[in-house]
Amino acid sequence: MIDTGLIDTGMIDTGMVAAVGLLLGAGLLLAVSPFLWPRIAVQAGTRQRRTNILRIQLAQAGLSSVNPSAFLAVCALVGIVAAALAQALIGVAALAVAAAVVGACLPWLLVRWRRIVRRRESRTVWPDVVDHLVSAVRSGLALPDSVSALAHVGPAATRASFAEFERDYRATGNFSNCVNRLKDALADPVADRILETLRMAREVGGSELTTVLRGLAANLREETAIRAEVEARQSWVVNAARLGVAAPWIVLVLLASRPEAALAYNTPTGTAVIVCGLALSIVAYQLMIALGRLPEEKRWFR
Repeated sequence: MIDTGLIDTGMIDTGMVAAVGLLLGAGLLLAVSPFLWPRIAVQAGTRQRRTNILRIQLAQAGLSSVNPSAFLAVCALVGIVAAALAQALIGVAALAVAAAVVGACLPWLLVRWRRIVRRRESRTVWPDVVDHLVSAVRSGLALPDSVSALAHVGPAATRASFAEFERDYRATGNFSNCVNRLKDALADPVADRILETLRMAREVGGSELTTVLRGLAANLREETAIRAEVEARQSWVVNAARLGVAAPWIVLVLLASRPEAALAYNTPTGTAVIVCGLALSIVAYQLMIALGRLPEEKRWFR
């Protein structure tokens, strides 16, 4: 006779062990899954955010038609050309590497300079834009027609963007979508505030639009005057700091042009000196930029 109770107990024990094992395996799989599969998605999202940031910076510099990938390729090409020229003219490998780094950063510096110049110019333009809007609204024009009129009577620096808005609105008739595209083209926080005010006035109505726009124009003029005064006082400090960063490298290039100095800098010790100097120069320049940078208004209405 076979004891069925022992068989049932053994089967139950085996099933419980299997269930516990499956649960343990599933738990371990869930514990390590964030480090396996989502990493690709996270990296893709991070890469997309960096591309969007670069695209915004290019738009703010007036280079919205430039592809971010093409811009990065230009940076790499300029770095390679700078390294080749440094190696051919001076013959110091460490200086060629430094020239490659500086050459690759040069397009970024040019884009940053263009952004600063355009932002400074736009601060003096937007109060006039608001004044034109107030005049158009008071004359009885609808908001889309008031914005489109800026393509003809607005400041010259913004006419191209508003002309594009005029073409888009005539083709689609959708004010909200056209405003979104205009915000992307202008890429300016002040423009975002103005356009969002117009969007709200069109969607919910209101009789205080001209009062709000006049107050905005007055605030923009006051802010522009204060910022211009502060920038004038800080400019000599920033220029002196830039000269302090560039001067040692000018001296180094002059010294490395001598054959005996080039031989000394091609040694491991000379290479270490140049690499350490390059790292310190980059840190000092970034610190100088951070200390001399005035707070910029962020784009809250993208």
